[in-house]
Amino acid sequence: MNLIKKNKYMMLIWIAGVVVAMDQATKLLIAGSMSYYEQINVIPGFLNLIYIHNPGGAFGMFAQNQSNLQSFLFIGIAVAAMGLILYLYKNTPSEYPLLSAGLALIFGGALGNMIDRIRLGEVIDFIDVYIGHLHWPAFNVADSAITIGMIIFGFYILFRKVPL
Repeated sequence: MNLIKKNKYMMLIWIAGVVVAMDQATKLLIAGSMSYYEQINVIPGFLNLIYIHNPGGAFGMFAQNQSNLQSFLFIGIAVAAMGLILYLYKNTPSEYPLLSAGLALIFGGALGNMIDRIRLGEVIDFIDVYIGHLHWPAFNVADSAITIGMIIFGFYILFRKVPL
């Protein structure tokens, strides 16, 4: 393996590893220091910490229909998505390091949430952003990494025309 490819994969390991470590550490901190549904106001009118579990998908979709089959389905989707991300990562030209970083963020976020699904059958969420009575669905570090990675990926797809 040449040096450029080795460095490219080291970047994937580092970025995804930091995302997973931060995600799991913050979830353990929240679960260990807060009661379920407890809420701590951090920035009045904008940001709370709240300890909840999300048995559903992104933004709590399908949360009402919780079952073991659903957990396996979400894990399967995560594994497939991570495989696709690895394929895209492998085929990303080395002259696009920001795109590679974005894909590594998505991979790390997917892995962080998949760990929760395997361990708990659902995902721990704890960041509650809101304005007045309008709340964005609660999320976590992994979700943030996926979102930032998708913004970078979308930028490259729309404006940079990267051959993947």
